[in-house]
Amino acid sequence: MVFRGQTLGKYRIIEALGSGGFGTVYLAEDTWIDKRVAIKVPHRQSLDFSELLREPRLLAALDHPNIVTVITAEKQDGVFFIVMEYVPGETLETIILERGPLDLNLALDYTCQIVNAVDHAHRQNVIHRDLRPANIFVSDRGLLKVGDFGTSRFLELAAHGTTVIGSPPYMAPEQFDGRAVFGSDLYSVGVTMYQMLTGELPYEMPTPGDLDKLRTGELVAPPRTKNPDIPPAIEQIIMRALRPSVEERYQSAEEILNDILAARPALVRRPARSAPTPARPVAPAGRLPVTPARPRVTPPPVTPSARAVPRPRAAAAVANRFCWNCRKPLPSRAERCPFCSETQ
Repeated sequence: MVFRGQTLGKYRIIEALGSGGFGTVYLAEDTWIDKRVAIKVPHRQSLDFSELLREPRLLAALDHPNIVTVITAEKQDGVFFIVMEYVPGETLETIILERGPLDLNLALDYTCQIVNAVDHAHRQNVIHRDLRPANIFVSDRGLLKVGDFGTSRFLELAAHGTTVIGSPPYMAPEQFDGRAVFGSDLYSVGVTMYQMLTGELPYEMPTPGDLDKLRTGELVAPPRTKNPDIPPAIEQIIMRALRPSVEERYQSAEEILNDILAARPALVRRPARSAPTPARPVAPAGRLPVTPARPRVTPPPVTPSARAVPRPRAAAAVANRFCWNCRKPLPSRAERCPFCSETQ
């Protein structure tokens, strides 16, 4: 339907980036302003126009640094497509496949960014329903962007659906019954954390005969059995997110973030090694000991932030716990990051 070099309006197709069950994503160039964008072309072009607009309308309601931004939706030469920001980098799936288990602090940093995106979507009553590393993009700066909301629905529609949607290894038990709730996305977060820290899924794609074991939690082996270096506090977070009962799982993305923040200081802080006390020089008889002068330390100059345009503040309060630029924890009600000076 779309090929390399083809022009759709002002957009010139450069190459295909990937294809899923609902559409193909292409790298394209906006020939008016010489900017690269991502263009998603749905497979089912015959759908009602209002149904084609469902995904871009959902994305338009989600304005967050950790969610892929939709620019516009157009129809040119009989082809409907969605124009989104292009995130140069790799998917989280590719990173896990190439590196295996990720460093603990990096995995927690990625998790916090994913949870921030999920929290924002849930506050808009939007459920992703297909949250997995293949749909999470990692920019060259390490900023995560959750994308592919093609399967997303508003809560009141998704909770009463009958269609099974999602990727089975990441789907919560209730999704196999065609029902999706906020806790379904949190289950997917737990699977993603498990995969980042072990390099493996908690279980392979469930077969019809495995569904009863999935509903009782028998399929999930604790992650420390695969990676003993995972701290017990982090394993508890993962296992709570993966509980088969919605009521026993985390009830909000904010709860996951709070538990990670509570556990993280003990994980990243190391006791400072005290420097050995230098021996005082022994003065010759009849002379007072000479105390060596302390070298004068000149503080480094404070340089202003390199970026001149501040980013808008995220709507959800939980999103302000980490700086959008350097991703370091922020003090309560901070208007500016104390580490990189970016306005929040």
